[in-house]
Amino acid sequence: MATERLDVIIFGASGFTGKYTVYEAVSVLKDLKWGIAGRNREKLQAVLKEMGAKAKKDLSQTPIFIADVNDEASLLNMAKSCRIVVNTAGPYRFYGENVVRACINSGTHHVDVSGEPQYMETMQLKYNELAKERGVYVISACGFDSIPADMGIVFVEKNFDGVVNSVETFLVSGIKGEKNASDGKAGINTGTWQSAVYGLAHADELRGIRQKLYPERLPKFFPILKHRPLIFRSREVNKVCLPFPGSDRSVVMRSQRFLYDTEKKRPVQMHAYIGFPSWLAAIFVVLFATFFALMAKFEFGRTLLLKYPSFFSGGFVSPDGPSESRMERSYFKMTMKATGWPSSQRLAEGTDQYTEPPTKTLMVRVSGPNPGYGSTCVALLSTAVTILRESNKMPGNGGVLPPGAAFSKTSLISELEKHEHGIKFEILANK
Repeated sequence: MATERLDVIIFGASGFTGKYTVYEAVSVLKDLKWGIAGRNREKLQAVLKEMGAKAKKDLSQTPIFIADVNDEASLLNMAKSCRIVVNTAGPYRFYGENVVRACINSGTHHVDVSGEPQYMETMQLKYNELAKERGVYVISACGFDSIPADMGIVFVEKNFDGVVNSVETFLVSGIKGEKNASDGKAGINTGTWQSAVYGLAHADELRGIRQKLYPERLPKFFPILKHRPLIFRSREVNKVCLPFPGSDRSVVMRSQRFLYDTEKKRPVQMHAYIGFPSWLAAIFVVLFATFFALMAKFEFGRTLLLKYPSFFSGGFVSPDGPSESRMERSYFKMTMKATGWPSSQRLAEGTDQYTEPPTKTLMVRVSGPNPGYGSTCVALLSTAVTILRESNKMPGNGGVLPPGAAFSKTSLISELEKHEHGIKFEILANK
């Protein structure tokens, strides 16, 4: 007798992001049947015990699957046992593709928290057509990279009452209250550091991938959104800002390209920035980023960065990740400034050009707690729930898509706002 498919399996559940995804699953997946998967049964049982105690719920009967990224049969067995795989096993550059392929071959949806543009865009290039054929959604960037930015722009467009030309995002993160000894220095775990090292080392691959993915370039839309200076004080958030080096812009651009190609919607231009409390802090970050980028470009430098992450990050990176007390008090706020034209000036076609400069502004804030491992895990699970409940509101029958393209017509934003460690979307000013 065939056992009934579970709704969700969390793969990589004994990793740092994985175990906090298990914790959040207790509330986010409360009406669904779910299990966990990874290489080591003892470690998986230990996660169920630890996170069950934290959530005050007995998780000992949660189904466990043994699956290894290098064992295709085990991945197929896992994928065939559920409707959607929630994949927390990164760096995805090395461990992602085999899981994606197993999911597509099994007719199972796949979501992950990758912030690695090379991986995401390669998956779209290689598997988009096959995923559409099989009726499978494969959606990356479903965590802090890049749900706030991509769904934030969806929120902006829903509330703009007109046509958006451009959006600038200003990210500020911090820790509430006084620092205490139990916080520790660590802010991220080594998996995130590894993804950054390899992403920078191979950044030049992106051009070739994009030329294949989009042989035809988008037409230019005017006015073109100009870059701000390298370092500037932003009046929008009253912080000293730098360009944000994460994947937000590349994810948003893919969503905008998809909506232009499928709906002839005018694409929103976007630049992303990150704010710091002082000029000194921002200059220090520039110096560190320059050093990090240089090290990552050479094999010897990469080896050192990967071997001694704690030393090279001044203790910010740790294999154990951040402490519980630090995570519980950390937060992020992303302020978005949108400019465009009111609906009274809407043109006949999305491809038409305006001759007048933008006259309308909307300020929006997207915020949440514990960006690395709280709201990231809630966002990831919320995307899974949305696919299971609202695939009829998603584009086509499947495909490899960024979140904004996949979820723009669903109720993902209200799902994100429901949960304790979820993400809040609010309008600040509308002029």
